[in-house]
Amino acid sequence: MRRRNVVFLGDGMGKTVITGSANVGQLGVTTYSSATVGVAGDGFMAKDLTIQNTAGADAHQAVAFRSDSDLSVIENCEFIGNQDTLYAHSLRQFYKSCRIQGNVDFIFGNSAAIFQDCEILVRPRQGRPEKGENNAVTAQGRTDPAQSTGFVFQNCTVNGTEEYMALYYSKPTAHINYLGRPWKEYSRTVFIHTFLEALITPEGWMPWTGDFALKTLYYGEFENSGPGSNLSKRVPWSNQVPSEHEEGRGVMNMRRDHFSNRGIFSLPLRNSQYNEDVQRIQMPCCCGSRY
Repeated sequence: MRRRNVVFLGDGMGKTVITGSANVGQLGVTTYSSATVGVAGDGFMAKDLTIQNTAGADAHQAVAFRSDSDLSVIENCEFIGNQDTLYAHSLRQFYKSCRIQGNVDFIFGNSAAIFQDCEILVRPRQGRPEKGENNAVTAQGRTDPAQSTGFVFQNCTVNGTEEYMALYYSKPTAHINYLGRPWKEYSRTVFIHTFLEALITPEGWMPWTGDFALKTLYYGEFENSGPGSNLSKRVPWSNQVPSEHEEGRGVMNMRRDHFSNRGIFSLPLRNSQYNEDVQRIQMPCCCGSRY
């Protein structure tokens, strides 16, 4: 969809449901084209609906929602999948009070995306989930140091579905979950004031392979809470963001005026702690970016 300022307005999560099952195991289908809903026109907005990909846990990459829409706003929407549920592919995106379910790299892409007051839920994976698995919530894909892309999670919750948490507590050492891993060399992800449930492993972050991107990524945490937020055993290549850091740059510079109040969308950025908390955190990038 390439029209500008398109609005999807539903009757609520689970009431208005858009569904598909495309996946990379099908002839001619790529990760990009597997999306149940894909948008490219700037200014896309969606509220009060569910978008899902029902390909199943054994289908590998199967996207529910993909966005290349600049200044897009998604509020009170649910995205359900397994691997690669939400493809925040490019440009500036804002997700407010959404629920995102998946398991492998299920929030990924190379956008500058803010997730505020969202519920992030890990789902059971594979045909025999009791065997255990390693999951990464995010796989941000910045490819160049001059880009101003990255993911910011503020006031969110990272947890598992009821079914997954039953599996986790039955054998915690077999069900390992990380906040993210570097899909591309300059991956950028920060969690701010987010509740991290016990399923998040003490190491926090997962390498992609070997030492790829470990010297060029930026993964940060700032004043999170919950049993998974203890930083004492975090991997040495992640960061505990100091409160005295200067106003942010790059993706952190997505100011509230980028997303003015738009009709039916509440967009509480004007009255929230977003500016104070997010912009004072420095997530390094280079100059010369589009934004």
